[in-house]
Order: sequence, then structure tokens, then C-alpha cells
Amino acid sequence: MSDPTVAPRVIIVGGGFAGISCAQQLAKHDVDLILLDRNNYHQFQPLLYQVATAQLAACDIARPLRGIFRHEKSVDFRREAVTAIDPDARSVTTTSGSVLSADYLVIAAGAQPNFFGTPGAPEHSLPLYSVNHAERLRGRILDVLDATAERPELGGQGSLNFVIVGGGPTGVETAGALAEALRDVVPERYQSLGQAATVHLIDHGDVLLAPFSEKAHAYAAERLQRDGVVLHLGVGVKEVFPDRVTLSDGDTIMTRTVIWGGGEKPVDVVAAADLPHGHGGRIDVQSDLTVAEHPQVYALGDAANIPNSDRVALPQLGSVAQQSGAWAARNILAEIAGNDRTAFHYKDKGIMAMIGRNAAVAEMGPHRHEVDGPVAFAAWLGVHAMLLSGTRNKIDTFIAWGWDYFSKERATAVVDRPDATRIDWGDDDEGEKPEFDLGSTRPQTLDRGDGDGRT
Repeated sequence: MSDPTVAPRVIIVGGGFAGISCAQQLAKHDVDLILLDRNNYHQFQPLLYQVATAQLAACDIARPLRGIFRHEKSVDFRREAVTAIDPDARSVTTTSGSVLSADYLVIAAGAQPNFFGTPGAPEHSLPLYSVNHAERLRGRILDVLDATAERPELGGQGSLNFVIVGGGPTGVETAGALAEALRDVVPERYQSLGQAATVHLIDHGDVLLAPFSEKAHAYAAERLQRDGVVLHLGVGVKEVFPDRVTLSDGDTIMTRTVIWGGGEKPVDVVAAADLPHGHGGRIDVQSDLTVAEHPQVYALGDAANIPNSDRVALPQLGSVAQQSGAWAARNILAEIAGNDRTAFHYKDKGIMAMIGRNAAVAEMGPHRHEVDGPVAFAAWLGVHAMLLSGTRNKIDTFIAWGWDYFSKERATAVVDRPDATRIDWGDDDEGEKPEFDLGSTRPQTLDRGDGDGRT
């Protein structure tokens, strides 16, 4: 600690689940803190796939950070990206060139897509880790549907094949939602397309939802196949091209839409920090969430390997991030008061995944009580609605879910900048154009930076 007569300061890097939870707890005790994020909003990442498939609007799952802390005078939010972290000085450097230091440094900078060195994947696939990603994917889906409705011959070039890479919750939930939209919504608006669209789900493992039980594996596979999803299990993606993907077994799928849910890794600034990195490139932390040899530096959420009581790293879940953020705040407050830090104890609420209408799997509690079908579907809706930040977001989301459940209309299926999803179909006389225009589209009521939703 510095001069005890001076109020301690905390810097929190990242406005995700962990960073927000930590900031909210510290703000209750008027701790002077700076919250840094390249975007001015907090996003609810588990529902990004619903923005991509037009079930929800971007503003339903994003809330302005200044709005969250509008009554907290001790919180100084700054919309800046962090470019370097100095754990010894407990300081960060921002894109503006500013160097900010504090008594405590909390690293909760989140994650980014991990393409595992797959050729062509960074250039030609669409990840789903931010509001920006979700809007771009929604635009791409609508773009290929519009183009194929006008030029049916594009179907022969794979325009109506949608490829999803990754059989974890992100991939399974996206596959289920997209298959449902293609089955129920597309025929209503694109009568000429009929049932021609196909969703392909690829995973190098032999089962879907690997962390779940065998019963859940079978249930997820059966439900997705019932909805027309073609499963490619036990194979990987060898290469992604602008118009196709090649698989490790030699097969090729013609497509213009490759959705990447194949894994994540820490953001670059975390990976470059002079700190102990472990599994997945994340920062290894001690039981009290501090970094070894840096007792006033905390790493949380997707940026960290957080051990459980058996010294096994906890999964990268929103509930882990939220609870670790609140616990780190309590440890900081304890140390400020002259008390000892305590080891983090995670309250295991279980895991769940949505597959489609009235179809979900849930394993609840530390003993993993299993439910599936409509009961799990209702539990998933309730849990995710309650985790949303802000009463208005909860209400708007419930209304959108209710409308979607009883109607086949998708009122949010609007692209503000269709040029941002332009596809080069290979027959443009004006010359070669890039497959993607990566300029960000703007969600309603949000003023967003040019990042990926993470610091």
C-alpha cells in the first residue's frame, strides 16, 4: 500500500461480468476506482446468438456502463482500450498514451476467438463474441438469403449452407436457433427458398456439449438432427475459404457463412503481460484470486485460471466471472481494512444450454441434477433473464421471448448498413472486392467503439 492517509485507488480493466461485479461491490463502499473498457457498454455475452438470429435486438443485451454507475460518484469510467499492463507498478497504458497506476489492479479483460492456427479462419469466418460480431453475423445471414431469393442459382454455390464450427454451448445454441429460424421464419418471408437452407455443425470431438452428461450429449444431438442440423463429429476444419470449408476427413462444404465457436483465448494485452500464464494462455491465480508475487494484482473471469478447492481450474462461465468479481472486491475491502484475504469459494449453480423451442438441457447444482425439455427450457429462460443487467433489459427481453415463442415474426431482423456484409460472388465486373467490410454496424441506442466488445 502507498501512503495510508491517501484513499486507495483501484483500476479495473474490462467491463464484462467480472469487472462490473467487482466495481459494483467496491462502489458500495465508495472506493475510488477507474473502470476501463474500449466500449461504453456492458454486454450479456450468453445471448449474443439470439441477436445474431434476430430473436433479440442488440439493445436488449447491452447496457451503457455510464448508466450502470450513474449514481456512483466514486466510479470513473473511461472509454479507453488498454495496450499494456505493468503488474510491478500496478499500472496500465491506454491507447491515448496515458499511464494510469493504482494501489490495486484488477485484470478482467475477457477473451477473444481462438482459431487454433486454422488457415483462413480469421479472415473468412464470423466469430460470436461481441455485439459487433452478432450484428455482422445477422447481416450476413440476411444478405445471403436476400441474394439467393433474387438469384436462385447462388444456391448451387453453397449460399444456403450455414457452417458452425464448435460443438460447445455457443455452437449448439447457435445451431438450434438458426435451424429454427430457417425452418419457421424464412419460408414466411422467402417463399421461393422453401426448405433449401441447411445448418452444418462441426466438432472434432465425438459428442456435443462435452462438459455435460452422456444423456445430454444424446439429447442435444437428437434434437438438432430433428431440426435438420447436419452433424459432423470427430472431424475438424482444415481450412476456411471465402466460398467453402475443407474438413480433416477430406470433405468440402460449399458455404458463404462460417460461424466460429471453436474456442477462445485471452485478449492480446493479457497474453503479453509479464504474469504467469497457464492452460489456455490465461493468467494463473492463487486461491484468493491474486497473482503470485503480486499480492495487489487480481485476475478474473475469462482472463484467469481460477482454481476450485481441488486446485482444478473452474470453467469459463459467466457465473464464475460474476462471483469472482464480487469476491475480489471483498478481498480488496478486507485488505484496506487491515484484514486478511480469503480463498474464493465458488457456488456451483450448474450448467445449461438452449437447443430450441421447448428444448434445453440443464445440470443444476454441484450434484448436477439433470433435466431436459420444456422444464430445462423454462429454467434457462429464467436464469438468463435474471442475470441480465437492468430492469428494462429484463422486461424487453421477456417481451421479445414471448413474442418469438408465440409468433414466427422476427421484428428485429433489420440491417442498418447492408453494405457492411457485402459478399463478392465472383462475378462483379468492377473488380475484386473484399469478402467482408469490417466496419462496425451500430445497434440501437448504443455508441460503440471499434473493438470486439472486450477491453
